[in-house]
Order: sequence, then structure tokens, then C-alpha cells
Amino acid sequence: MDPMEQNSQGEQPVRAEPDSVRSAKHSRRAFLFKLSLAVNGAVGAVLAVPIIGYLLGPAMKKGSSYNSWISLGSLSDFPEGETRLVNYRNPVTTSWDGQTGDIPCWVRRVSGTTFQVFAINCAHLGCPVRWFAQSKLFLCPCHGGAYYADGARASGPPERGLFEYEHKVSGDTLMISAGKMPTLANQARVDTPLTQIDGTDATKRLMALERPEPRCGSCQG
Repeated sequence: MDPMEQNSQGEQPVRAEPDSVRSAKHSRRAFLFKLSLAVNGAVGAVLAVPIIGYLLGPAMKKGSSYNSWISLGSLSDFPEGETRLVNYRNPVTTSWDGQTGDIPCWVRRVSGTTFQVFAINCAHLGCPVRWFAQSKLFLCPCHGGAYYADGARASGPPERGLFEYEHKVSGDTLMISAGKMPTLANQARVDTPLTQIDGTDATKRLMALERPEPRCGSCQG
């Protein structure tokens, strides 16, 4: 084929590329395309590793940390009859979670080795409750919920008591099962819980006390 070809319109002739040049260009385009696919694949893999680790990490750690027991401190750190705020490290967190991996809880030492460990969250909508030693009440600043020292509901919107962690005393150390969710506070109660008396029942009881007992006629005189 003549390297100088005339088009059908009689325009300026265009030099036709040799087959070797066209083959080289095609090979170069194919190589660059494959190289871009490889680079994109490598970048995607690098980005996917931390994302997959972030998504699956907590689930993978949950199995190993479900029965994890974490120390809250020595028994001497908790005087009898007092309630103190303590932070523990969430076993499901990673090193880059920073301070967000620290979880606060309330520790109440009833007596001896009898403890209660309360979740800091109100049972109503999860606001952090505060302990007031003078009134011996946990109070929620959000909606006015109140709890007794043993975690039982005192008043306000909450329909139940504070949630409580499973705990144990190992030697001279207080430990909690941080891998499990806390349950309703129902342990270590030393005081008899208050019962609410219906107004009708209270009236009947009061009338029964005030009503004079019938006297036996044969007993008179």
C-alpha cells in the first residue's frame, strides 16, 4: 500500500501509519489500561482493609471479650457505705478510640464484699445520673428521674431501677463482666423496698382501726 493515500474527496493526502506503529500503540493502550486496573485494585484493597476491620472488628472482638472480667480497683478504694464513680476500659474498643473507650459506672459498697455496680445511664432515656450523698439518691438531670441508693426507682419518668453490672470479688480486687450488658438492679439490697399503698386500701385500713369492736353482751358487767 502506498504510504501516501488520496481520499475520495481529493483532499490533502494523509500518511497512513504502518501496521507496526498501530500495533505498538494498541499494545501501549492495553498495557496502560491493565496497569490502571491493577493500581485501582491495589488502592481499593488498601482502603477496604481498615473499613472491613472497622465493621467486623467489634463483632470479632465481642466473642473473645464477652466473658472478659475487668478490674475496677482494689477493695480499699471503696469505703463501706459509700458510692463512687469509676471508669473502666471497654474491651471492644481499639487503641485509636482514645478517651471514648472509657465508660463510667457507679460502685456502691454495701458492706464487706457485698457490692453493687450501676450503669451510669438513666433507665428512662439514657442520660447520665449523678449520686448525691447527702440525700442518698441518684438523680437524672434530664427529666428528674430519682433512684434510691440500691438502684431502685424512687420517682420520676423511669419505670424501672438502674441497670446493674455483673461483678465479683477476686482476692482484693473488684471486677465486673464488661462484655455483658447490665441488667436491672436487684442485688445487694439491704433495705426493705418501699411499697405503694392504694388510696382505697389505705382508707379501709384506717376505718378498720377506728371502728370500735362489737362488745359481747354476756361479757358486760
